[in-house]
Amino acid sequence: MFCYQCEQTAKGTGCTVLGVCGKQPEVAALQDLLLYTLMGLSQVAVEGRKVGVSDPDVNIFTVKAAFSTLTNVDFDPERFAGLISQAAKKRDKLKAKVRAAGGKIESMGAAVFVPKPSLDELVKQAENVGLKSYPAANPDILSLKHTVLFGIKGVSAYADHAQILGKQDDPVYAFVHEGLAAIQRNDLNLEAWVGLALKCGEAALKAMELLDAGNTSVYGHPVPTKVPLGHKKGKAILVSGHDLKDLEELLKQTEGKGIYIYTHGEMLPTHGYPTLKKYKHFYGHYGTAWQNQIREFPDFPGAILMTTNCIQRPKNEYKDNIFTSGMVGWPGIPHITDLNFRPVIDRALELPGFAEDANGKEVTVGFARNAVLGVVDQVIEAVKSKAIRHFFLVAGCDGAKPGRNYYTEFVDKVPKDCVVLTLACGKYRFYDKQLGDIGGIPRLLDMGQCNDAYSAIQVASALSKAFNVPVNDLPLSLIISWYEQKAVCVLLALLHLGLKGIRLGPSLPAFITPNVLDTLVKTFDIKPIGTPDGDLKAILG
Repeated sequence: MFCYQCEQTAKGTGCTVLGVCGKQPEVAALQDLLLYTLMGLSQVAVEGRKVGVSDPDVNIFTVKAAFSTLTNVDFDPERFAGLISQAAKKRDKLKAKVRAAGGKIESMGAAVFVPKPSLDELVKQAENVGLKSYPAANPDILSLKHTVLFGIKGVSAYADHAQILGKQDDPVYAFVHEGLAAIQRNDLNLEAWVGLALKCGEAALKAMELLDAGNTSVYGHPVPTKVPLGHKKGKAILVSGHDLKDLEELLKQTEGKGIYIYTHGEMLPTHGYPTLKKYKHFYGHYGTAWQNQIREFPDFPGAILMTTNCIQRPKNEYKDNIFTSGMVGWPGIPHITDLNFRPVIDRALELPGFAEDANGKEVTVGFARNAVLGVVDQVIEAVKSKAIRHFFLVAGCDGAKPGRNYYTEFVDKVPKDCVVLTLACGKYRFYDKQLGDIGGIPRLLDMGQCNDAYSAIQVASALSKAFNVPVNDLPLSLIISWYEQKAVCVLLALLHLGLKGIRLGPSLPAFITPNVLDTLVKTFDIKPIGTPDGDLKAILG
């Protein structure tokens, strides 16, 4: 196997024996083969659009299948075999429509690939279609192909979340197909691939906008909400991942059953949504970031539901209590396919639950764009009066690799006349710190999940207009941590918008070559994190 799509890849260069995430070589091979099959499907879809053919079923399937290959999503080889078979069948069915409309279809490579029937045969077929097999004139072009591929995985995740809530846009699907199809091409130069990477950022921004529209139209705009970190006596279910629809359905199905629902990981911000807040048994938050689940889940006395991504190998202590939904999968773990969470509920009723109430700290969530823009005049006045000197967006993914204490120390050392905005699970390095306020404006503002980078972008845009200066001239610095491919697509979205001076860490992506990094530095002034003291001094002077 060879995989280096995440920040924690082995030795900082690539997993070649076993995935640091727990991915087996067999699963890595099947993911490579699925992506190759999707590239063939995408070649047909690109030709289809040229003759007016766009298949909604193909569009939705493509993003779901690509999403399944994102880090910590699906580890079940049987499900990948099914997706590969479906991709080939949908490709061939689409071919007939495209040919009937006058389109031309390639008759080689991924466009005609025929998957074998058994897992062993599929793994064998995957040997020649991995990351290093993509045609490229030099390492820099291959690096950009991988960057686009990983960005597409993130775009696909957000597009899938959005379509579940009824929000779709064909240009997003069109780019996913264009980008996947392009990976098998060898006629694009370095400049063209830089352009595709930025176009991926454009698609990422649109996908996040769609998801924001889906979340807010269905569940309302988040409002500042205090969330208890303790627990209530009684039966319990813990929900992790990102999916609001799964959480809503579980809340509906557990109403009146004497079960309290708790969030974990990136589900913490869901407590701020008015439609979800109305459920009285939606109580609090348990645990911290995704990588701590193997230490935190054994002590949870109820059932656990993993939505979207972030699953790790379940330990024996809680293996019988955990369930998956959406694109998440682990061999031998029950998977919910139809939003009927009866098995999760039954298991929660069998387990003891919490024996007594436990009061803990509280954290405040819900500072998404609507909440922040609602007090924008107050913010502007605080900046003009120099009560607020600077804003820091300290955001992104958390992880277990050493070096992430930088973000805790950075926030600790941010001067008291500065405000920290945060989103995604990187906030767990400092989310419960009491930083106080500036004239009633909290110094720590939790803007939501990773996809809520759209909120931060909208706030920055509003401040840019209010002060009549470019975004890059605002007293705003971006300190970004990354782990997986959704962070890659968010970063590409920021670059598409022309944001400069981003500090990225804890290490730079292994798939970025020195020449590509040099281009990013010269064009966008992107830079690795240093030390908290050094970076604060460089930013604030």
